[in-house]
Amino acid sequence: MDFHFTPEQEAFRTEVREFALREWRGEDGGEGGGRPAHDRAVAFRHKLAAKGWLTRAWPKEYGGMEASHLDQAIYSEEMSLAAAPGLDMGVDRVGPTLMLFGNDEQKDRFLGPISRGELNWCQGFSEPGAGSDLASLQTRTTRDGDFFVINGQKIWTSNAHFADWIFCLARTDPDAPKHRGISFFLIDMKTPGISIRPLINMAGQHGFNETFFDNVRVPKENLVGEENRGWYIAATTLDFERSGINRIAAATRTLHALLDHVRATPALRDRADIRHRLAELVLEFDLGRLLAYRVAWMQSQKQVPNYEASMSKLFGSEMQQRLANFAVDTLGLGGQLLPGDARAPLGGRAALYYQTSLSLTIAAGTSEVQKNIIATRGLGLPRG
Repeated sequence: MDFHFTPEQEAFRTEVREFALREWRGEDGGEGGGRPAHDRAVAFRHKLAAKGWLTRAWPKEYGGMEASHLDQAIYSEEMSLAAAPGLDMGVDRVGPTLMLFGNDEQKDRFLGPISRGELNWCQGFSEPGAGSDLASLQTRTTRDGDFFVINGQKIWTSNAHFADWIFCLARTDPDAPKHRGISFFLIDMKTPGISIRPLINMAGQHGFNETFFDNVRVPKENLVGEENRGWYIAATTLDFERSGINRIAAATRTLHALLDHVRATPALRDRADIRHRLAELVLEFDLGRLLAYRVAWMQSQKQVPNYEASMSKLFGSEMQQRLANFAVDTLGLGGQLLPGDARAPLGGRAALYYQTSLSLTIAAGTSEVQKNIIATRGLGLPRG
């Protein structure tokens, strides 16, 4: 693995950085901003698609530029550093999954619109009784001629209230072992029988939803891969979700803001314990960045990262929680003030970051799940 970048890659990094600063202008690209924020993000992704950046590493036949995955990692890093919406679920989950498991009709139907930023997606995996143990999901499917009829409930469905389509797991054989009776579907969110109920997180943001399926009829051509083999497709989709440098880059903004605040505050700057812990955090961020680039390097070698993606996700999410805890502790009582309070240091970023970071070791697979993957698939340890 060689993480030295070519002059061309460094020039691309500069181009992306300048574009994001000019076109996005520091607006927050995260979830929970409501319809105006969503519409701004969609319009921005259309600009990215027009430049060929949205799916830069995809094959040309699917709307990409066949660039290196390291180029794509550079792009994702700079977008996250600028708080800009550089990727969506269609680009980093649905598209790569269809390239591996979709049929020609599905590729023709979906990959072009995804590469142009024309479809908004959400993920229908977790359920009230099936989170970490996802294979215990209970959403059921029955066959009715050329349709699958789906009934059940999904939870923590990010951006379902804005999505055009959902990629969804449902049980098609209730008598099969739990990992073998699941199928993978693409479902139009306008299909009759789908309803959405918002979930508001502790930061007051609406990103999550509950999604209900009441006799939802899905055409058989929307089944991805083989019936009852959806678990294995979903495992690959989750690897794509856990890959990427965006976790590290997004948290870097908070780290740099904290560093600047400590430098400008003598009472904090003169404390050796704070300086030492900040130095440790900077080293941790460098390590997290290298773990993310390792995943990108593997993808550039036509490999599909598995436990390597879990290592990057585990380290990145737990590192963000360590930074959030340290930031709030270092800023004292003021660190508990939220954005909008004029007395809040860092504009209230620390308190908001602390609240939103609490879920990071649960989302995209808990830390315990990641450790199990690393132990069994990475170290070859037996299941206990």
